[in-house]
Parts: sequence; C-alpha cells; structure tokens
Amino acid sequence: MEIIQQWNQQDSDYIRKKVIEHNMRCLSEEVKSPLENVSFMIRNEENELVGGVTATIFWHHMHIDFLWVSEGLRHGGYGSQLIKKIEDLAIEKGCRLIVLDTFSFQAPDFYKKQGFKVIGVVEDHPKGHHQYFMEKRL
Repeated sequence: MEIIQQWNQQDSDYIRKKVIEHNMRCLSEEVKSPLENVSFMIRNEENELVGGVTATIFWHHMHIDFLWVSEGLRHGGYGSQLIKKIEDLAIEKGCRLIVLDTFSFQAPDFYKKQGFKVIGVVEDHPKGHHQYFMEKRL
C-alpha cells in the first residue's frame, strides 16, 4: 500500500461516486431523491446578468450554493425576491428545509431577515471573520 499526494479528476470522481454509493445504501427509499440543480437569474434591459441564486436539491432539501446581486442593485429588494422564488420552488419540489452557509462579511443578517436561523458557526474563519451555517424549515 502507498499513500500519495495528487490531484486527478478521474480519481476524485471515483472517490465521490463511492461515498455517494455508501450514502445511498444507508438511506431509506423515502429519503432518496435525484439531485437537481436549480437557479433564478436577474437580467437588466441590456440582457446583462445582474443577480441570481443557484441551489441544489437532494434528499428532500435544498442547499443554496450562491446568491449574488450586483452592487448597484443591492438594498433594492432583489435578494429578497430571489430568496422568495427559490423558497417557493423548494416547497413546490417537496423540500423539508433549505440550508446555506455565509460569511460575516457577506449576508448573515440578510438571511436572518428572510427567516433563516444560525445552526452553527466556525469562528475566526477566514481569519478575522466567521462562517455561519443556516437553515430554514419549510
């Protein structure tokens, strides 16, 4: 046996596949659901992308991966509209909860206003900041 340091996409994909296979064996049929990537985008009159939210649905929950609104449009309600759209979709798809993580220099207070609660904090990560893990039960 030999342990080596390397990055190889094929090997990484194999490890991921094996972990997923293990996870699927441990879950009941009612919990299993196919992975689905979803998003909502905001485009301006020039068809430029000025905001959006991306998420992944699996195991009857949604994970918000990224939410971004162009700086000039922030505090105009667009982030709240994106959260409302993605939450409505999560409910439509039968999700039980939405989870996400955000940093202290991003938007923890925004998410709290949207009904998310902090379920964990990694303090001083990155150095001088905090990482928040949040959920919203549907």
